[in-house]
Amino acid sequence: MSNLTSRRTFLATAAIGSCALTLPGPAAAEPARPAAAGGFRYSLNTGTLRGYKLPLAEQIDLAAQAGYAGIEPWIADLAKAAESGGALKDLGRRCADAGLAVISAIGFAAWAVNDDGARAKGLEQMRRDMDLVLQLGGTHIAAPPAGVNQAGATLDLDRAAERYRAVLELGHSMGVVPQLEFWGASANLSRLDQCLYVAARAGHPDACVLADAFHLYKGGSDPAALRLLGRCGAYSFHMNDYPAQPPRETVKDSDRIWPGDGVAPLRDILQAFADNRAEVWLSVEVFNAEYWKRPPAETARTGLAKMRAVAART
Repeated sequence: MSNLTSRRTFLATAAIGSCALTLPGPAAAEPARPAAAGGFRYSLNTGTLRGYKLPLAEQIDLAAQAGYAGIEPWIADLAKAAESGGALKDLGRRCADAGLAVISAIGFAAWAVNDDGARAKGLEQMRRDMDLVLQLGGTHIAAPPAGVNQAGATLDLDRAAERYRAVLELGHSMGVVPQLEFWGASANLSRLDQCLYVAARAGHPDACVLADAFHLYKGGSDPAALRLLGRCGAYSFHMNDYPAQPPRETVKDSDRIWPGDGVAPLRDILQAFADNRAEVWLSVEVFNAEYWKRPPAETARTGLAKMRAVAART
């Protein structure tokens, strides 16, 4: 892509600040319910329950019983459920009957790697993952820097933009939107500004960024940059918190704590979305083994209560 082409593409599409195009035909799910007060809707990222090793059906029931409006399952659990014939479509109806929107799914397809053969396999994996999401009734999927996250891996951001566009085109043909996700500890795509560049450079109207409070901190991103995300550039946000210690350099995913229980500037983050009138799904995602010592229903309820308490103070 030339600099001139990039500039024209960005100005023409404004992919980060404007709404994506309508997804094609029958593959697209019904629109989610209207946003709750304050523009936020609440979802359970099922990574919060991973320590219990529950089947997808039980995760759905727990999310519904706790009072969430959405659920964000992991692809591994979808794939396991899909082994039972039409189980995923049945579970999709179960979500619909419970009033749960399948807001997205967490997968790890290696779509951004430099090796052409490995990247082709990663795109095929993404296609299979998107099909699972569709069977469950979902509309979005995470596109993290899997495969280029280890030390020593290098990824040119312009090449990343070309590869993200390929994933976007695949998703558009199927009716699933891939959200560009950054990981704070990754060797590549560790910061929000990098994802903003890649998403804009991709020049596709479905481009959007999946941010996370922990990853903002771990990667050294200033949350003020979230103000550059418009209504449709920010579809969902992973809610969690972190303690003052250990320091940023050594804090781990397992150190995440409930929203509002740590030092993350969550009120500022939510205010940035509110000021942009971004009707964002807040999806609680923590991996704290201490929480898994409690009953799973209590853990699910606590995640929702903690998010609501933070949003109420925004």
